[in-house]
Amino acid sequence: MTKANTIYVCQQCDWKSSRWVGRCGNCGQWDSMVEETFTPSKHETRNTKLETPQPISKIQMAAVPNIKTSVEEFDRILGGGVIAGSVVLIGGPPGIGKSTLLLQICNQLGLQGHTSLYITGEESLTQVKLHAERLAVKSDNVLVVSETNVDAILEYIKNTKPTIAVIDSIQTMYNPVLESVPGTVSQVRECANQLVQVAKNTGTTVFLIGHVTKQGVIAGPMVLEHMADTVLYFEGDNFQFFRILRAVKNRFGPTNEIGIFEMCNDGLKPVSNPSEIFLSHSRGTLQRASTGSGVISCIEGSRAFLVELQALVTRTSFGVAERKVNGVDYNRVSMLVAVLEKRAGLQLGGQDIFVNVVGGVKVDEPASDLGIAMTMASSFLEKPIPSDTVIIGEIGLGGEVRGVSQIETRLKEAQKLGFKRAILPDTDKQVCPCHPALELIKITHISEALESLK
Repeated sequence: MTKANTIYVCQQCDWKSSRWVGRCGNCGQWDSMVEETFTPSKHETRNTKLETPQPISKIQMAAVPNIKTSVEEFDRILGGGVIAGSVVLIGGPPGIGKSTLLLQICNQLGLQGHTSLYITGEESLTQVKLHAERLAVKSDNVLVVSETNVDAILEYIKNTKPTIAVIDSIQTMYNPVLESVPGTVSQVRECANQLVQVAKNTGTTVFLIGHVTKQGVIAGPMVLEHMADTVLYFEGDNFQFFRILRAVKNRFGPTNEIGIFEMCNDGLKPVSNPSEIFLSHSRGTLQRASTGSGVISCIEGSRAFLVELQALVTRTSFGVAERKVNGVDYNRVSMLVAVLEKRAGLQLGGQDIFVNVVGGVKVDEPASDLGIAMTMASSFLEKPIPSDTVIIGEIGLGGEVRGVSQIETRLKEAQKLGFKRAILPDTDKQVCPCHPALELIKITHISEALESLK
């Protein structure tokens, strides 16, 4: 008989050790080694017939239908709809709305006549029913079962042949062949691999709900994300009504695409115009302006939307000035403070600086540099930025304002919301179309942008 062995496996990177160690020798994570028992399998000679390699130009394309879910934000993230036979991994903090969204998707597909199989490993059927009643999920095409054995789950999928199957969550599933507990690297990897295979063989779209670690990444081995066709992350917190669903990997559509939802009592509702929710009431009506506040245009995937930036610059009461940011990169703000001091002559060394993005959205593209710099200068100089002005541009270390991508898309969004002016880079390589409703203020240096302040 084959002898069972005991090894210790890192739950972060799948590194193995014959003895327990306090720190992983590969990724350096502390207290991540878990004891697992495995039985070495005998290698058998492959008797199946091998396929003949063929030129890529000769491969016949099979029609892969896109199934619309009637939730436009969700369909756009997936690349036009649910792809048959694909595997979608959704991660996010507890309570952010992963199960809520997928129950609503199951209901929408059920109303169209598609069968959905919701497999829960964390709740009883009664708990799922209570959740579904709050979301008004009443379609008879939504099948629910409570199971954690992956072999039984595969049989359910093969017998019912659903359009989509939801696994809530992958960390609760286990393979009885493995002796390790559910949630370990071996169990997550093996269960996910079997679910991927059944998705490809049957054409059922499998949605995997994944837990996240305290660092905000999906728990388990990184191979879990490699196996999935699409990886989605929920962003937001319990203090915000809005949830952002971001695609970080997609084999069937653009990456870095986002969908914005509003959490209501009856579930998640898609937000069709995100620019309006990220602008304050006074900014949206364009009636008045305050110091340290400005509007920038951001690009996420194929969508442009406007967000409001706020900055507060005040004389420090302590020996060392504070720098606090929310929604933007801290290092980027520090660089812009240095550029304002060196290239624009603003003495910000003894000032506390606070930068915030309204609405809880995170902005990480360089096109927001000019907006961040101008809001800080506006607060420091006590000169407001005109409320009908949108700011676009990247700043270099020499204080020069550089061009950004998709300028046409950004300006169309600003014009649609009633903005009258746009401060943007003046570069020879960037051809900016004419917008009759927008006054284009083209600048080449940060000092020119500060001159536009009242």
